[in-house]
Amino acid sequence: MDPNSDFNARAPRVRFVLVAPSHPGNIGAAARALKAMGFGRLVVVAPLVADYRNHPEAAALSVGAIDVLRASVDHTDLKPALADVTRAYAMTGYTREFGPPLVELRNACIEAGALLSSEETTDDVAFVFGTERSGLSNSEVALCQASCAIPADPAHGSLNLAQAVQVAAYEMRIALCAEPPANRFVAEPPAGVEALEGMYAHLEEALVALGYLDPDVPRKLLPRVRRLLARAQPTASEVDILRGIYAAIIQRKTERAGSKSPARRRG
Repeated sequence: MDPNSDFNARAPRVRFVLVAPSHPGNIGAAARALKAMGFGRLVVVAPLVADYRNHPEAAALSVGAIDVLRASVDHTDLKPALADVTRAYAMTGYTREFGPPLVELRNACIEAGALLSSEETTDDVAFVFGTERSGLSNSEVALCQASCAIPADPAHGSLNLAQAVQVAAYEMRIALCAEPPANRFVAEPPAGVEALEGMYAHLEEALVALGYLDPDVPRKLLPRVRRLLARAQPTASEVDILRGIYAAIIQRKTERAGSKSPARRRG
């Protein structure tokens, strides 16, 4: 297999998501970084400057990647930006107490490349970057299935947004250009963001029905369970199994007879 043709086939399924960027110039510089590595999927969430595509600083710093800048997609919040994503990596330099597990960037890209090589899914993978000053919020990290760190010098580990995008894009290019290892057993890929979020909402409903979760005093139960399940990387069929269990908790089987499967009805 030609590594370049394999890269060209899979690169469009890698999206780079910038959350609440403050400076249009950083968006333009990120577009340049992506194009230099052969990528073109730039997604911008809640930018401070709404018309960033036509901002002169963004255009100037894109340097030959104005097409990537102009083709970028914008959303008002992160959740729709991750639609049809099977695995999202929160780019954060430290692990969160209740966030998903921390993975080194190179290992994350190898994992992402393997997912994109699987014939079992056509969904995307995403690398999610926070705002320049404060990074990603805990709720934004919670929408991702892994936290991802760039192993910078701890004495001065702060990277500019476009620099971080460049490093992630470089590692992802290396991973996609590598010859994938032969595997006789093709595993089912992890469930996508939408399926996981539906499962978490269904789980909360089941825990309330069970009397285990007080919605008025939730404490840290749900973030802890999300972290547990993020480590497990459940597949779509496993999500269906879990949602079947939640449905049985909420309503007896005899009461559900003849009704549509809750896991499918809820979406």
